[in-house]
Amino acid sequence: MEDVGGLSWGASPDASRVCGHPESGWTKAGHFAPSVGRARGRGACAVAVCGKLAFAHDQSAVRGHQVQNVALTSVDGLQLEAAVHTASSGTSLGTVIQAHGINANMTEGGMFVRLADGLADAGFNVLRFSFRGHGKSGGTQRGATIAGELLDLQAAVEYADQRFPGPRSIVASSFGAVATSLSLPWLEGNLIRLALWNPVLDLRRTFLKPELPWGKENFSAEQQRLLATQGFLLLDGEFEMGRVLFEEFGHYQPLDYLVASGVPALVVHGDRDSAVSYEIAQEAAATRPNTDFHTVRGSDHGFDTRDRENEAVTVTIEWLLGGEERAWT
Repeated sequence: MEDVGGLSWGASPDASRVCGHPESGWTKAGHFAPSVGRARGRGACAVAVCGKLAFAHDQSAVRGHQVQNVALTSVDGLQLEAAVHTASSGTSLGTVIQAHGINANMTEGGMFVRLADGLADAGFNVLRFSFRGHGKSGGTQRGATIAGELLDLQAAVEYADQRFPGPRSIVASSFGAVATSLSLPWLEGNLIRLALWNPVLDLRRTFLKPELPWGKENFSAEQQRLLATQGFLLLDGEFEMGRVLFEEFGHYQPLDYLVASGVPALVVHGDRDSAVSYEIAQEAAATRPNTDFHTVRGSDHGFDTRDRENEAVTVTIEWLLGGEERAWT
């Protein structure tokens, strides 16, 4: 495991002249630099950091690449909302699939849109989608399950493989890491890189016997009694988590699947995460080979400031660019 969290994050003195933001890009030396005159990959990272990327609209052009809203269908017949960002260049470095967290959707609060735009400008095709019971996808919140999300991820992978043959990578955020990790045995054949943001890896210590403030608040004894009396509890006061999903937490062990996999991985995690254990993720990265770990200093879950969001986006783009081995037409 290579710890890249100790790199120096700071403002380039000329960066604010480029995009009006003190952080314009990230170099492999660990310092920000302005995007002027940089190579395609570096420029794409600067685009993400500047935070000037538009949201996806059907068949719209964003910074030279196309964004198209599409619909996926899971094997059990649910329609899933999705968006495709096509590589701005004539050749592609591969496809990146994004898997969001619970009580989120395919935008991941805007971070997945900025990440997708940066990756498309750098030469990747990108597929974003909302899991069942989230966003505008079919299904209900109470009906959301890990088993269902496994089917949704399968639908996304099959769509991406059919439309964009070639190597693929996945970026999974928070609870999205559960379905992604559990799918690694069948994904590995064509999965070249895996990036995890604040990943949920131990369901028992996150939900059943929570160790952190967010879990203790949302899964208290009083909250769990609601599962028996009304069949669901309110997650963060708004997402109706059903009892079937809660029962699944005792049956799945995504950490074991991640550690057993040999796919090169990057873990990006805030060291002040009050919802998902930073230490569990750090230990997992140390256990498996070909794994980089980046610490977003002082950050809570989900990267709690725009600068910290930009740091996670930029580090991820740079790391995925480092995995390019060939261009696919």
